[in-house]
Amino acid sequence: MTGKAAKGWFDRVVLDLTRQMRWSFLPPLMIYFSAGVSGLTAIVGTFFVKDYLGLSAAFLAGIAFWAGLPWALKMPLGHLVDLIWRWKAVLVWVGAGLIAVSLGIMYLLITDPVMMAEILPVGVWYVTSALLAPVGYVVQDAVADAMSVEAVPRVDAAGTPIPDAQSKVMHTTMQTLGRFSLISGTVAVALLNIVMFAGTEELSQQGKAGIYANIYLIALGIPALSVSGVVLGAWQGRRARARLIRGGMTAKAAGDALGRPGGHTKVNHWYFTGGLVFVALTLTIGLSDISYAQEIVFAGSMAIVLFLMRQLIANLEPDKARALVGTAIIIFVFRAVPLPGAAATWFEIDELGFDEQFLSVLYLIVSVLTLAGIIVLRPMMASRSITRIIVLLTVIGAVLSLPNIGLYYGVHHWTAAHTGGIVDARFIAILDTGLESPLGQVAMIPMLAWIARNAPSNLKATFFAVMASFTNLALSTSALSTKYLNQVFTVTREVTDKTTGTVEVPADYSQLGWLLITVAGMGFALPLLTVALVQRSRFRTTD
Repeated sequence: MTGKAAKGWFDRVVLDLTRQMRWSFLPPLMIYFSAGVSGLTAIVGTFFVKDYLGLSAAFLAGIAFWAGLPWALKMPLGHLVDLIWRWKAVLVWVGAGLIAVSLGIMYLLITDPVMMAEILPVGVWYVTSALLAPVGYVVQDAVADAMSVEAVPRVDAAGTPIPDAQSKVMHTTMQTLGRFSLISGTVAVALLNIVMFAGTEELSQQGKAGIYANIYLIALGIPALSVSGVVLGAWQGRRARARLIRGGMTAKAAGDALGRPGGHTKVNHWYFTGGLVFVALTLTIGLSDISYAQEIVFAGSMAIVLFLMRQLIANLEPDKARALVGTAIIIFVFRAVPLPGAAATWFEIDELGFDEQFLSVLYLIVSVLTLAGIIVLRPMMASRSITRIIVLLTVIGAVLSLPNIGLYYGVHHWTAAHTGGIVDARFIAILDTGLESPLGQVAMIPMLAWIARNAPSNLKATFFAVMASFTNLALSTSALSTKYLNQVFTVTREVTDKTTGTVEVPADYSQLGWLLITVAGMGFALPLLTVALVQRSRFRTTD
């Protein structure tokens, strides 16, 4: 690439992103960033439970189950946001309050456990904190999705409607920056944890407790950040309205230009009923001990979400409804393909010698390079159809699966021998991780931008919530298919008795190669086959 060509590429890819940035994008980005930073206390919470509470693994697994339930409420919450659109910022304050209470409980448990224990048992306080936080985050997330639509202006400074082509680019940029902001939060958390936990192995239990408490104090900035987003959004709205009035618009016309078009949203009880049935089904099956519980919950959840999707697409024009169905099917299959699962990680630890620190470095690389990948691929997402993007990502994913297969069959021995030990297993893993990391996030951005542009104005939040549930079910499909493949290709890690040192389960990676090959083949064939079938049906999409 020549210097002129490189300069042109940098202008189109990086500088154009800064030109597309609008100050109106900042409020929802602040809420998304706060969601990314929410993992700040995860390590502290893990060590606190281990060192102070002595709760069993089964009990903690039960807490994790309950803590995941609030996300099932995003469907009715999304419809609620549409119903109270003008007052939706209130929900961010509610969510921030719940998060602050959760963090405050943990801070007091660390700094004054005796006082807390006199009121309620420490375990009860911990469970309360663990359940309050996810409720707060899911409430804020539903509002942030709606704000991301509202943040894209419909008129310019003079009050002239913005052309559709320019609007499409801005919606894609907004959703791109939303993913960017979310992942930036995880990067910030990773870097801060590295600094905060430096040298903790030499500290006493009391010294560690001081660091834990400081992290929870820092985390109290999370709800403050999200609340600042809605305050900023309200201030920006007032300024924009005043600017249009100064330009000659009447107060009503300025309000209509900046407000939500489409009128009021009518209550549809099915969104609330469907969400409640979703929760009831998950609770009933999840707390029971019946066979195939995961499959039953998945099938029931899919039926509920598909029913609600049918309610949604009834609000679209027939051609847009068919395009949405086709798009949803393609993205669902792309995200639903199986993964190797824990077996591949076991092999990396046991056979390739990857330790905890190196795996942590890989996770940090994933986050950082995902940010870069989103920026680099943004022009493609704004100018290419969703089907072309999925096809391209599928082919790239298939190519990037080859290094992992090669590592299993020992390709790193050959590369290391011919490069003076430079291109060893870790070098290949870092390179592969860096190239592959942006793909999952990139696949969702076109879908989010499509909803932002094409969903009815009075049902934006509802569309985001239901379609998010549908695409999350694709991840559940991936998890189930991964489980099934690991039952077909059995891989075991060595398990020894801690007392006698006797090997109870021998290591067996003989079938891992076929598992990796099968996963790569399915990941390549299934999305391409789905694209071919959908594009030959009445659900063909060109958007």
